Amino acid sequence: MNDYPSIADHGLIGDLQTTALVSTNGTIDWFCSPRFDSPSIFASLLDRKKGGHFSAHPVDGAFRTTQMYLPDTAILITRFLTENGVGEVIDFMPVTSGTPSGDHRLLRAMRCVRGTMTFDVEIAPRFDYGRQSHRVTVTEDGAAYVAGDTTLTISLIRDPDEDRRARPEPSDEGDLRFSLTLAEGEMRGVILDTGGDAAPRAVPVAEAQRLFDDTAHFWQDWVGRSTYTGRWREELQRSAITLKLLTYAPTGGLVAAPTAGLPEQIGGERNWDYRFTWVRDASFSVNTLVRLGFFDEAAAFGRWLRDRVAEPLDSDSGPLNIMYRIDGDPHLSEETLTGWEGYRGSYPVRVGNGAADQLQLDIYGEALEAIYNADRAGIGIGQAGWLAICKLLDWLADNWDQPEEGIWETRGGRKNFTYGRLMCWVAFDRAIRLATVYGRPAPLTRWIAERDAIYTQIMEKGWNAERRAFVQQYGEPVLDASLLKMPQVGFVSPHDPLWTDTMAAIEAELVSDSLVYRYDPTASPDGLQGSEGTFSLCTFLYVDALARGDRLDEARFTFEKMLTFANHLGLYSEEIAPTGEQIGNFPQAFTHLALIDAAITLNDRLDTQLADHLRRR
Repeated sequence: MNDYPSIADHGLIGDLQTTALVSTNGTIDWFCSPRFDSPSIFASLLDRKKGGHFSAHPVDGAFRTTQMYLPDTAILITRFLTENGVGEVIDFMPVTSGTPSGDHRLLRAMRCVRGTMTFDVEIAPRFDYGRQSHRVTVTEDGAAYVAGDTTLTISLIRDPDEDRRARPEPSDEGDLRFSLTLAEGEMRGVILDTGGDAAPRAVPVAEAQRLFDDTAHFWQDWVGRSTYTGRWREELQRSAITLKLLTYAPTGGLVAAPTAGLPEQIGGERNWDYRFTWVRDASFSVNTLVRLGFFDEAAAFGRWLRDRVAEPLDSDSGPLNIMYRIDGDPHLSEETLTGWEGYRGSYPVRVGNGAADQLQLDIYGEALEAIYNADRAGIGIGQAGWLAICKLLDWLADNWDQPEEGIWETRGGRKNFTYGRLMCWVAFDRAIRLATVYGRPAPLTRWIAERDAIYTQIMEKGWNAERRAFVQQYGEPVLDASLLKMPQVGFVSPHDPLWTDTMAAIEAELVSDSLVYRYDPTASPDGLQGSEGTFSLCTFLYVDALARGDRLDEARFTFEKMLTFANHLGLYSEEIAPTGEQIGNFPQAFTHLALIDAAITLNDRLDTQLADHLRRR
């Protein structure tokens, strides 16, 4: 199990249709193509023997590594420091167009910075999660792998007049192994191409350099559109780039994470596939992207959401599914990869997601909040969109008062979750505002009555007088960190005694040295074995709640402490284990969204505090 790198010891690269993870030892151990949710080509992160990998590192085993991004880009640089010299592996994917494509390129350039260095390279693909056999053809310029309808081409980066007699040789398993010896200033490498029509060829170094320059300019131009100039700008820009990498350009859909099966507890069963678009996560992205000035991305997801609202499902989960494939397909079957050992023995390894058909009522509030925020930012709603909203609210008016599975997708049965009711209140409240501001036709009397009924119910049943707190579900004293959003959505004032008492209860039970648990699974069984770490999203929600309550010193200290739990590149997985290591799928969009929102809220409050201080002086 020690052969597995830490989850945090990875960087992310991508081309806006798929991504790859690169470990600090120079190994690509996760890559799916042609889309985020496609079967894997490299997946040794989930099974070191069956998953496949693409490694590049110095022959000398005694090396130290560092890893960084080229500033303001998604170009990853892994540096190797040895006694004989310093070398780099530069990983990136040239950005694709907005049209779905099966042709994706992954470029790995190896460069000697000082002295001399020999790189060992091993390319060992395993197609369709290792279930599809392949054959390989080797030429003097590279190799071509064929597995069913999939072709993977390996082209070597080298100058045209270079000696081609020394060519890579395949192993008995069809894996490609070769060495590259470089002097100071020299660069060679490999381009991996998933296009079916590509053939191995010698790629001139100058051509590889042009691809590098074009990719760098794309990312630097994109980051330059950000309007944010406040504190923690570098951290917010890295989170924004990460969110962009997790967006499927052809549809605007945002995946929750680019990985599957990374555990919430090492050795446990809480291992899920996150390579899909959740209505909840992606809805939060609209307001976040608008706050940073990325209006095109916010509008793209708005269109994705509009299409989902306009195409009701024939399902008991309502007119919206909780998640979809990145192209909008609602059909997600869950299966287990037989025989895979899982990350550090965390079995089962699941692909697909069986929670897709759950009833989670909160998504309607998150969808309406996204539409409302987009409208305020100038991304308007047409007539067809408004009619779809009215139809959605008609369904919600008849169905909000029923048990559901809740935001955390528990598998312990449906319950009356307070957070679900809270977001149903948001759905009606935002729809009422949209109708009122624009004078749109709507059954306002009914919407207002339902909104007020939800408010009254939450105050009567969601508030637990013994706990002196709003609780996870009606009739139970369990706390839940999702309710940290109550002041954020305007349901309760951050200075209301009901809320300050709730904060005190959450801090006493769910906060551990500033890190926040979602809930206590021993007090509220969720149908699964084992435990989990603190949930990074909830920690940033806690920062936001502290800032809104004018507890700015605590908010800033908590935020700064949370930044220390990021990996070396500023990336976050889903959770933080009791040991302090990152666990769960990586990197997680939800966490980076919450980081940006918390930072902007805190920055605004600090600016207001400073302005007040200067006025008093």
